[in-house]
Amino acid sequence: MKIRFYKTTSGRSPVEDFLHECSNEVQGEFFDAHSLLEQGKVLSLPLSRSLAGIHRGLHELRFKDRSGQIRFFYFIKVGDAIYMVHAIKKKRQDLPKEEVDLI
Repeated sequence: MKIRFYKTTSGRSPVEDFLHECSNEVQGEFFDAHSLLEQGKVLSLPLSRSLAGIHRGLHELRFKDRSGQIRFFYFIKVGDAIYMVHAIKKKRQDLPKEEVDLI
């Protein structure tokens, strides 16, 4: 399954920009998960989980490094593609409302 990154109207990809700022450790783990998703594998905890309570079809990839918890948010459109739509460095237990509103 193809993985696509959200792009702004100017063609910029905030998720890819965020990824490039992450540690080499997180980048490596992200690309490992990326490969599994492309192969059509269903990921589960601790690497990924559904956030259906926030939005139907929403999932998060979960990584941790010295700087904290990193989250990449994606939707799976069965038979089409996986869409990476947002990424954050998580600073508290819950997802801040302003971040949820961006998804």
